Amino acid sequence: MTGFGTATVENAGFSVTVEVKSLNAKVLDASFRLPRNLSDKEIELRNLLTQSLERGKVNLSVDVQRTGEVKPRVSVNRALVSAYYRDLVATAAELGTSPNDCFRLALQMPEAYSFESNGEEARQAAAEEWEHTRTATEGALRECNHFREQEGNALEIKFYEYADRIQTLLGRVADRDPHRIAAVRERLRKHVADLVTEEQFDRNRFEQELIYYIEKYDISEEKVRLITHLDYFREILRAPDANGKKLNFIAQEIGREINTIGSKANDAEIQRCVIEMKEELEKIKEQSLNIL
Repeated sequence: MTGFGTATVENAGFSVTVEVKSLNAKVLDASFRLPRNLSDKEIELRNLLTQSLERGKVNLSVDVQRTGEVKPRVSVNRALVSAYYRDLVATAAELGTSPNDCFRLALQMPEAYSFESNGEEARQAAAEEWEHTRTATEGALRECNHFREQEGNALEIKFYEYADRIQTLLGRVADRDPHRIAAVRERLRKHVADLVTEEQFDRNRFEQELIYYIEKYDISEEKVRLITHLDYFREILRAPDANGKKLNFIAQEIGREINTIGSKANDAEIQRCVIEMKEELEKIKEQSLNIL
């Protein structure tokens, strides 16, 4: 089921924004777009995601923006560079050469730069950034699930409409069935009249053929089973558990009964109802693949 969620967590130093996008899929297929400093947290983010989402093609992206004063990771060792510069200027004066390049040369001397060490302060900043990322991810997943729940509620209403439409059409079939039976009975009566006038009339064969036609055209059991399947379909819809696969299985059973009614009907009006029922059933099958 499709879904979208976003959440932002800020503090004095940085802002973390997490976006979660989900599309329909049979299994959980997750991809991540993370800053370099959070690449080692992908497994933990995946665990958070699997706790909230059961399936779908999910894309999770994390964006970290620095909002406070940024401290450079590399700084100039001013005291040492000053000493280098004074020494280079003095050397140039002593040799009688131009001191124009002395500053550039001083910056190229050993240990002219100080690199930020991975101390306790850096570790604390990284831990804080991860906690904010975790909080934002949980918020985005909650919003995504809320989005999916809203879509599911709308889809539930549609499922009830499809099932009610099938049952309405089944009612039309039931109303038409007595007229169909009367027409079938009249055709059989004509055939019987032809048979009994023949000299080589086989009564046993006639009874066998009669039983065969009665069973072939009778749709009473199919109508009862179809109503039962529709009632069970609605019952599963009301259940709080994730029952997407079960709804799909029930839809297959509904399809079998509709097909059997169509094959036994031998009536144009009933066939039209069967076609409309199949149309509604296809909507159910298509949408049932989108739910858990």
